Amino acid sequence: MIIRRLDPRTIAQSMPSLGTLLLDAVADGHSLGFVNGLDQEQLDAYWQGIAEEVGLGQRVLLAAERDGVLVGTIQLALTTKPNGHNRAEVQQLLVHCTVRRSGIGMALLQALEIEALALRRGLLFLDAAVGSGAERLVQQSGYELVGELPEYACTPNGRWHATAIYYKTLFTRNRR
Repeated sequence: MIIRRLDPRTIAQSMPSLGTLLLDAVADGHSLGFVNGLDQEQLDAYWQGIAEEVGLGQRVLLAAERDGVLVGTIQLALTTKPNGHNRAEVQQLLVHCTVRRSGIGMALLQALEIEALALRRGLLFLDAAVGSGAERLVQQSGYELVGELPEYACTPNGRWHATAIYYKTLFTRNRR
């Protein structure tokens, strides 16, 4: 497996595969901000928006490939406020259903933490649906639970669920 950082050009080249990956996750019921009925126009608009943010240096997109096939992605949304340059949000961990539970999610999360360190982002945070596979992965990766928000989001089919908020400190800026 190869994990690489995508730039706007490689995102554009990978749009069909990225679209397939997102459709797979939505069809499997993952709460990613989308509902059932996602069409090609919405897929393209989403990934074009991601490419723009990557180009502006506001986001990092990593992709995992196995045998030349895109099998997973993960994003790091960089806080751009002057008082928040120490933190970033981990978003949209996607692993194709045919290769889940094979270590790809963990590898993507670890690679993203390396990217965060290189960008001097010492505090990472994320949310995960309570009881989901993503939540178990986050817990195994050493993230700390802050708490849960009831009925925070709904699945693509409209079922509302709680979301757990997690953080991980990679390094601290203030020494005591």
